[in-house]
Amino acid sequence: MGRRQTDPDFGRYALLILFSMAAISCCMVYLCFSLVFRPSTGSLDSGVAELAESEGEGEYIDCCRGIEHLELWGDAVKWGSDFKVNSSKECCLACKNMCSGEDGPCLCDSWVFCGDKKACGSKFGECWLKKQKDSLEPDRRDSGPQVMWTSGLVFGKGEGIIGLETEYGMLHIKLLPDCAPHSVSYLLELLASHHCAGCHFYRSESRGRFWDPEGNHIKQAPYGPPFALIQGTLEAHGTVFKDVPTEACPRVRRGSIAWVGSGPEFFISLANHNEWKKAYTLFGFVLPEDMETVEKIANLPTKAEVWSDIKVAVLEKPVAFHFRRIRSRRYVDPS
Repeated sequence: MGRRQTDPDFGRYALLILFSMAAISCCMVYLCFSLVFRPSTGSLDSGVAELAESEGEGEYIDCCRGIEHLELWGDAVKWGSDFKVNSSKECCLACKNMCSGEDGPCLCDSWVFCGDKKACGSKFGECWLKKQKDSLEPDRRDSGPQVMWTSGLVFGKGEGIIGLETEYGMLHIKLLPDCAPHSVSYLLELLASHHCAGCHFYRSESRGRFWDPEGNHIKQAPYGPPFALIQGTLEAHGTVFKDVPTEACPRVRRGSIAWVGSGPEFFISLANHNEWKKAYTLFGFVLPEDMETVEKIANLPTKAEVWSDIKVAVLEKPVAFHFRRIRSRRYVDPS
């Protein structure tokens, strides 16, 4: 006798079919994003961090991350023995609250938290708020699995800015250590070494007719190619690059700087790529006044190539860049 559609077995089969269709759809979306870029190591990682919806630096205001098993040193502005909190995020936010001024500098630019109840013992919950002599070269006391502390950096307005010097102009980059502490730690190592031989941009694609000058997508226009970005590598000759873990992944906005997968390839976006959702780890953004230089690079002569069935534009002549220290400065947040 035939089964009725309300029978339990039919329901189970229907649920299984629906689940399979959903899984296939997710895989197809992931594959489309993977094909836009050609990372040299691994596939594109997906991020899950939920951040504020406002544009510019305000999008990252609720982001508070640190590096586990790291103890930063420095002058204490609030003693942890007298100040205990429940989480590393609370400790980070306490440091940020000392950066409320419009002009900076922050009274606190680094924090250290003890969150392992067993390892910390009586120090459990201690939150040390500190001030570095040089926030771009923080004083590390110890790191490794044996270290019970979690530490992080906080950059106020006009602080935490480094320069990428190219023959077409300087790109001032605002770093986001509270969103991507591992990524920023790697960049600060490159900055301190005064060496980034081999770092360069090699892919360059304009906004075309798909996005307006403010980076907003034009209705009913395709999303590429071109994909409105410049892409390069942050792996210096003679160094061993370690994959960067997936960190905060807010929306890709005009000026956003993010890894392709786990690095060392990265890109600077020329548009607001809402269609990419939260697929990339962002570790900084180009200050608005320097986006004109990014546009210059994006409009340099290119040659066509095909990467995994995707048409891309590769620079005929790669553009080298060097890291430069930048003194603290005021700037207008992108918004």
